[in-house]
Amino acid sequence: MAVATLALHSQLLSFSNSKTRPRQKPWLPHKPNLLNSQTRTHFYSISCSSSSTSESPEANVETAEFYVNSGLQLFSKGRVKDALVQFETALNLDPNPLEAQAALYNKACCHAYRGEGKKAADCLRTALREYNLKFGTILNDPDLASFRALPEFKELQEEARLGGEDIGYGFRRDLKLISEVQAPFRGVRRFFYVAFSAAAGISLFFTIPRIFRAIKGGDDAPDLLETAGNAAINIGGIIVLVALFLWDNKKEEEQLAQISRDETLSRLPLRLSTNRVVELVQLRDTVRPVILAGEKEAVSSAIQTAERFRTDLLRRGVLLVPVIWGQGTAPQVEKKGFGVPRKAANALPSIGEDFEKRAQSITTRSKLKAEIRFKAEVVSPAEWERWIRDQQKSEGVTPGEDVYIILRLDGRVRRSGKGMPDWQQILQELPPLEAILSKLER
Repeated sequence: MAVATLALHSQLLSFSNSKTRPRQKPWLPHKPNLLNSQTRTHFYSISCSSSSTSESPEANVETAEFYVNSGLQLFSKGRVKDALVQFETALNLDPNPLEAQAALYNKACCHAYRGEGKKAADCLRTALREYNLKFGTILNDPDLASFRALPEFKELQEEARLGGEDIGYGFRRDLKLISEVQAPFRGVRRFFYVAFSAAAGISLFFTIPRIFRAIKGGDDAPDLLETAGNAAINIGGIIVLVALFLWDNKKEEEQLAQISRDETLSRLPLRLSTNRVVELVQLRDTVRPVILAGEKEAVSSAIQTAERFRTDLLRRGVLLVPVIWGQGTAPQVEKKGFGVPRKAANALPSIGEDFEKRAQSITTRSKLKAEIRFKAEVVSPAEWERWIRDQQKSEGVTPGEDVYIILRLDGRVRRSGKGMPDWQQILQELPPLEAILSKLER
């Protein structure tokens, strides 16, 4: 199962350009798009603008801003149902675009907490279409982890990938940018397809009258077989070129779908042995993750077998990532938070920063490497399971079969297959981390 370069994806798909603010930092009027770049919007309040700071608190009671902030406070206390009422009230008070986006996004998070996937998707769809919400915000927010494991998220992501009805237009644009980097000559090929098709069409346009003259005969009539042969060549050329153009379009859509899945994979969280939570992409150049997905017995057996080669596998940077089928069917959610537990969420890096800062934002590279052990625990297993099943469908593998995926140091797939891996064979294939081949792999 092919997985493209995760590092490249995350560099180009940096959806949120501004940094995530510390909690409860006042919203500044001169940054109107700040909420667009938030990955944990519901934990941030919108403070009143400078023109209203001198007014009494009662003056803010009937504003959308007040109800958004009130809903956030209620949510922080675990009163999700009451928080929903506040966000709905804010939407009924003619909010400005920024307030409407915050209300819709936080309302979606509340619905996600309650397991109401369709309602959450409707709120996010409206925020994407009408209030310029960045799709990267949905991908990044750990509080929407439970939503991203639902079919409704897959539908929303597919809409964003296709760019339909202005939903996620920027998302599709970024995907196409990555696609052009991976297939730099696709545009050139299409140009020649169109140019040669046009040339063949023009030639056919002038050949058809010659065919009629050849059929009528006469002293100056062209040779019928030669003229018919030229027409057949032109028609065949047009058919072939149009078929190649359509085939290239189909391959591009398949590539965009794969890039979208790879971007989702790069953002999936792991918990290291020190209880630190990182994204998979943050481990690039440091380890070779080996994802083991399957029934508990098969995965446990594979891990036990790997223990016999632990020292040699560690020298090669292998990090086991077990995913048990069915483990994420009923995700445990804390009362006062969404998705991953509050402690784990706090450990996540600042997703709003650019890729290079994100890759280094947890701690220095050496300290991160020291925290990595032989095995990591998946955070939000339902997300991991959904991604693997989608990948199986795309590769024609029956969803639910035992599979493994070995990634390179740079995040690209090295090898994958059905069943569990042969560790002796892997030891022969993988060079030690200090080897020259490993340096070239980074």
